[in-house]
Amino acid sequence: MVYLISACLLGTPCRYDGESRTVSDGIRALLAAHTLIPICPEILGGLPTPRPPAERQKDGRIVNTSGEDVTEAYLRGAREALRLARLYRAAGVILKDRSPSCSTGGIYDGSFGGRLIDGLGVTAALLSEAGIPVFSESALPSP
Repeated sequence: MVYLISACLLGTPCRYDGESRTVSDGIRALLAAHTLIPICPEILGGLPTPRPPAERQKDGRIVNTSGEDVTEAYLRGAREALRLARLYRAAGVILKDRSPSCSTGGIYDGSFGGRLIDGLGVTAALLSEAGIPVFSESALPSP
């Protein structure tokens, strides 16, 4: 099967801070069994790496710590992720937790105070609305 996956979960240094994540054992197991195609919706939307942290506001906009509204870049990246999921006929998409783009269950509250609230990232929401299965790094599909 083919899955799209947040590139940072595969060790690509594309997070907002220019870092990556260590590849987990669960993702290594998926790599051995499936084709994983790395994506970064923020980069697909035209944002640089590194970039100021951003959070989704109560009104739905995404604003970074510099006060810049980056909503359109996040939406552009989400649409591109959806296009790629359809192009590759992905069985699903595996996304990074707590990201304003990728999170599947908890996003920061928009205050930049480190508080999580229920909610989906922009990309996770668009993919879910389109009927594409979305998985988080903490709830991976079976290998």
